[in-house]
Amino acid sequence: MEAYTGFAQVYDRFMDNVPYEDWAADIRRILVNNGISEGILLDLGCGTGSITRRMADYGYDMIGIDISEEMLQIAIEKKYDEEENIPPNSKREDILYLKQDMKDFELYGTVAAIVCTCDSLNYITKEEELLHIFTLVNNYLEAGGIFLFDMNTEYKYREILKDSVIAENRDDCSFIWENYFDKETNINEYQVTIFVEAQEQEISQSKSKLYEKFSETHYQKAYSIDVIRRLLEEAGMEFIGVYEAFSEEPPKDTTERVCFIAGEKFQTGKVYL
Repeated sequence: MEAYTGFAQVYDRFMDNVPYEDWAADIRRILVNNGISEGILLDLGCGTGSITRRMADYGYDMIGIDISEEMLQIAIEKKYDEEENIPPNSKREDILYLKQDMKDFELYGTVAAIVCTCDSLNYITKEEELLHIFTLVNNYLEAGGIFLFDMNTEYKYREILKDSVIAENRDDCSFIWENYFDKETNINEYQVTIFVEAQEQEISQSKSKLYEKFSETHYQKAYSIDVIRRLLEEAGMEFIGVYEAFSEEPPKDTTERVCFIAGEKFQTGKVYL
C-alpha cells in the first residue's frame, strides 16, 4: 500500500515532538562551516516541508522532492498559511516542490547541497537502489557540494522498536502503530492505523463524533555505518563523517539516529562540525 496518504493529514500532529528548529540550525551550521552560506539546496524526501521552509528562512533557494502528493499538498499550503515570525530574507515564496520518487529523481541543474532527514533513506530497502540514489546525489552536487542525511540505526530497530505496539489518543485523532522487525533481513515493518475526526452528528440527544479510518503499511531497512560508507564510496563520493544526530558526538552502541556527511571525492580540508 502506498505510504503517507491518509497518514499525511495527521503527520505533523504526531511529529510535533521533532525538534525541527534545532535540526535546521545544525544543518545550517554544517553548511556554513563548509562554505555554503547561500545557493540552491535540495530537500530529498521533504514530506510536509518542515525542514524545507526553515532552510528557506536562512535564505537558501529550496527545492523539495517527495513521492507523496498528499504530503506535498500540505507543504504547499503551509508555505502560505503558517503564522510564524518569518525572517525578512526568507525565500519561502520561492520554494519549488516536485512530486518525484527519490529512487530516480531528476533536477534541472546542480545544487550546492542535498539534505535528507527524518530517516527517509531507511525506506530504501535494497542496497542497489540506495547506491543509485547516492550516485544521483553525486551527479547533481556542484563542485564543493555536500550531502547531509540521517538514518535510524540497527540498535533502534532491534532494541527500541522491535516487536512492539505504540498507541496515542488525542482529541481529534488517534493512531495504533504495530511494529515488527526481522533480524534476518534487517527489514522493519510497521502497520499504522489512524482514526481522524470527520464530523459530528446528533445521536440520542448527545453529540457523537465520527472518525475516518486509514491503514498503511511502511517498510524500512536498518543499515550499518560500514555499509553506508561503502555505498557512498562506490557512488564516487567522499565519506566525510558520521555522528550522533544532531550533535557533535561520535555514534555509540546505543545511538538511535546517526547523521552522515559526504561530499565530492576529491574535496579536501572539510570542516563538517
